[in-house]
Amino acid sequence: MKRTGRSVVVTFNYRYSPRNSELKRVIASGEIGDVLSVTFEWVLDTAHGADYFRRWHREKDKSGGLLIHKSSHHFDLVNWWLADAPTRVFASGGTRFYGAENADKRGLAPRPKRGTHDGEHSPFELDLRTDPRLKELYLDQEQYDGYLRDKDVFDTGITAEDNMAVIADYRGGATLSYALNAHAPWEGYHVAVNGTLGRAELEVVERVAVLVDNGSPIVDPSFVADHSEGGSRVRSDRLIVQKHWEVAHEIPIPEGEGGHGGGDELLLSDVFVGPSDDPLGRPSDWVDGMRAIAIGICANISMAEGRAVTPAELALPLDR
Repeated sequence: MKRTGRSVVVTFNYRYSPRNSELKRVIASGEIGDVLSVTFEWVLDTAHGADYFRRWHREKDKSGGLLIHKSSHHFDLVNWWLADAPTRVFASGGTRFYGAENADKRGLAPRPKRGTHDGEHSPFELDLRTDPRLKELYLDQEQYDGYLRDKDVFDTGITAEDNMAVIADYRGGATLSYALNAHAPWEGYHVAVNGTLGRAELEVVERVAVLVDNGSPIVDPSFVADHSEGGSRVRSDRLIVQKHWEVAHEIPIPEGEGGHGGGDELLLSDVFVGPSDDPLGRPSDWVDGMRAIAIGICANISMAEGRAVTPAELALPLDR
């Protein structure tokens, strides 16, 4: 920016979803007091989660694993909710569902190396011929780059973890307990924020089930597609606040038009028009990006070395 006189716009789309914004509003208002701890569980289903293990993301040296390219969005939410930065990270995890070794343990029969083939198909296979967009984008281009988009999720060579748990300490004293699972039967997340005056809980079901039709996975037909890959219209979300000595009450979550419950319109305005004077602080910058990815970087090192890791020891720039 100093050299060119220009700036780079960084955005995190999850901040703009009304449900996440409402939780930020509750925390920022002080209704539950000072935050002491956060528990955050995110589950990816066998349509979305499995897809990361068919393509290049499954090779951790190329993708950084799910803690980098997926969980960084979740870590940013926590950083933003708390208006804080991480100071120490410990993690544990492994490839416990996908991959050849796990398939052998469960006695799975031998499988084709890719999902695009004739004959019967497993629900875990992706046949690129069944989707014109995927066929044109990947199958028809293999002759040029050799890239396979439909690899067997139970093949050899998978090095990215599919089950992970992370504990992160923050400057302000709060602790995050985070878990990610990439092979659940439904998709969504649950967040609990514990404060000195009470507790807030956000529960989101993004897809209630992955069904099977003629051997191929399909989205529950009661849903309306909202994302081109791995997502669907949110069917259920609920934000509950309960203060000490009081009964719980539900916080209404507004629903707007467009993607992410109306959040995309706000995000696009911040990108193309310019950040607004937002009391929730949804516009982000490169420091927010560093704070989000720092947890994943530290977590990967922690899993490899079996110890707590700090952003400071890695000289990660987390201050503006």
